[in-house]
Amino acid sequence: MWGLPNLVNRSIQVHTHPFPFLLYLEWGLLAIAFLSELLPSPLPRIATQFPLLTMGSMIGFGIMGLRLPKGNLTEKITFTALEIGLILLASISGIRGLRLFPFLYVILVIRSCLIFKRAGRVIVTLVAFALFITMLVHRLQYLSIRAGQPVPERIRSIVTGFALNSTLLFGLALLFVLLLVNALLAERQSREKLAIAHQQLQQYALRVENLAMVQERNRIAREIHDSLGHSLTALNLQLEGALKLWQANPDRAQSFLRQAKQLGSTALQEVRQSVAAMRTDPLHGKSLEQAIASLVQDFQWTTSIQPNYQIQLASSLSDEVSRVVYRIVQEALTNICKHADATQVWIQIQATLTDLQLTIQDNGKGFLPEQNQSGFGIQGMRERTLALGGRLSITSAVNQGCCITVTLPLQMIEDDARGRPL
Repeated sequence: MWGLPNLVNRSIQVHTHPFPFLLYLEWGLLAIAFLSELLPSPLPRIATQFPLLTMGSMIGFGIMGLRLPKGNLTEKITFTALEIGLILLASISGIRGLRLFPFLYVILVIRSCLIFKRAGRVIVTLVAFALFITMLVHRLQYLSIRAGQPVPERIRSIVTGFALNSTLLFGLALLFVLLLVNALLAERQSREKLAIAHQQLQQYALRVENLAMVQERNRIAREIHDSLGHSLTALNLQLEGALKLWQANPDRAQSFLRQAKQLGSTALQEVRQSVAAMRTDPLHGKSLEQAIASLVQDFQWTTSIQPNYQIQLASSLSDEVSRVVYRIVQEALTNICKHADATQVWIQIQATLTDLQLTIQDNGKGFLPEQNQSGFGIQGMRERTLALGGRLSITSAVNQGCCITVTLPLQMIEDDARGRPL
């Protein structure tokens, strides 16, 4: 069973009626019923006996329609019972009640559809139809008694046929009204649900937009830190070397300055790319082996440390995996330049058909991982790894170097994460 929540939880008044045309129809039917009482009776001998009672009952029935009850079931049943009582009072005063009460029962069914759920509507409709039949039989008997003469068989058959046709027609009318109002209520409920769903969809869209903005900011921040940070760190080291050698070895210092100028140009390009929120391929069309070799060469030129690196790939990696591996190696080497004071560095990349394992180790001064988890470089490496469903672990201790291990599930990447922005 269902009903409209906004109709159940608050009263229905003229200005809050969900279907104004039904209210106008109700007023029209009441006007027709009222006028029918003012027309002259075709049988003056059996005219209305209690016109004031009939008019008062109709007026009271009409006033009740100005405010339908709230969601309390007892209040609804009492309201409907009072309506039926007024209809019966308006129908007991002579022949005019015969042409009056069908209109009022139609109004009763319309109102019941607005205040009851489906089962209640059907019950009220059946009660209205049963009362119609009862009143029709009573009126036919009443007419026979008031006539005072035996009714000819021909007239009796005509009246009986008319009564059956009226019963069938009135039953179909009630059924039509019930189905019509149910369809209107269902359509209104669907529109309300659609409006709520549309509002929720707008809220979800705003949340997705905000989440996308946050993710994009984090991505740009990672790009700035990984690329620009690396370039500026190398630039700073080149300038320090040039300052130290400026007096003792001018030629070597000049070489450092040329390298610093090249790194400055690279850093400026990275800034422009990051500000424009443009993703560039850090590999620049090179394979992962070539890109790592270039990183190792830059690291050696900057720190005079020759890293020992091994790359063993069972098959070619996707661009997505290659970019992640490149950025993690780049960040690890940047951290070693800035903090490790290492003299040896080992890099190992080994990939099978199912996963890839990256290990970066140094013999520097190390640190306590549990106290250094909030660094942006470590956070960026962890986010990149988690984005591909991988695992990152850091093993380090004071004066015992550092070992970073990354494991990426290649099968999951191929199936679920192809094309994901990094």
